[in-house]
Amino acid sequence: MGFLEAGVRKDRLGSVHSIDRVVMSVPDIPEAQGFFESFGLKCTPGDAQGVLHVGTCNSSHVWLTVVSGEHKKLLYVRYGVYQADYDAIEKKVALLNVPRCAAPEALAVAEADGLWVVDPDGLPLQIVVGEKSSPDAKSPLTESADTPLGIGAAPSRSAAPRVHPRYLSHVLFFTVDVRRAMDFYIKVLGLRLSDHSEADIAFLHGAYGSDHHLAAFVKADGPGVHHLSWDVGSVHEVGLGAEQMRRSGYKRGWGVGRHVLGSNYFHYVRDPWGSYAEYSFDIDFIPASFDWPAANHSGEDSFYVWGPEPPDDFAVNYELEEERLSAKVAGGKIN
Repeated sequence: MGFLEAGVRKDRLGSVHSIDRVVMSVPDIPEAQGFFESFGLKCTPGDAQGVLHVGTCNSSHVWLTVVSGEHKKLLYVRYGVYQADYDAIEKKVALLNVPRCAAPEALAVAEADGLWVVDPDGLPLQIVVGEKSSPDAKSPLTESADTPLGIGAAPSRSAAPRVHPRYLSHVLFFTVDVRRAMDFYIKVLGLRLSDHSEADIAFLHGAYGSDHHLAAFVKADGPGVHHLSWDVGSVHEVGLGAEQMRRSGYKRGWGVGRHVLGSNYFHYVRDPWGSYAEYSFDIDFIPASFDWPAANHSGEDSFYVWGPEPPDDFAVNYELEEERLSAKVAGGKIN
């Protein structure tokens, strides 16, 4: 389906429609598989050894690929576009002198075609023509049957169902300069500003309709992934997911709570590498035909409405910490 068939105004031409895939390395593939399967996601080994594809149980789409590496590191992000938008973005890349790159040698885990560019933090981005994987409407509440009078509505603990997320809602990326990242992803990839808080964090949505944020950026000393957010069908499922992970041994995290910007209910589970996977429900949706009134919010009004206090290291980019440690070891500073 092209942009005209999607019913989107022509002034939105030159925009990505989805985060098609995130690719990152981890030091232990079996450990990654255990974490994501416990979270309720579907894991499929890749064709090559040391590759794992991660998606949801209700879809064949792969939203995340993890490969074996020395430490956890964001390697590249693939964005999906319609053909007309691909041509328009390619023209913008040339006009704005956006740095281009070849498909990284170590990343032969997905197709190397498409347009390869480098964002301001030096992160490779791949632009490919493909079907839209971001939602076209607000995600619905999971249907539940009416409970007869005299029977408790809550399931017994032993009979609590497993939670299986429905799709990847958004990704929060670390960046050295939030305003610079905003400028690049708006001008080059056609994303739209939803909301931001000074130069500390920014939320961007897709011009073809997406959740309140498809990609978000928070200030750090370098690039990386803070969290991947996965949509579930109710607040009850957010809580069930949190308990599901605790019973699987993943006890560190933050939640349950509710965000201000985006409005979603959340629970974050810390993964083995210091970043997070988020169960998210009821996030605001921005249709393709609507111009969201973006605003600059104070720090207090940009984080959460209610919930426990976040961990002290919630905003630490542990990808950088691992890189620094590896550099010290390589330099002989640590025995």
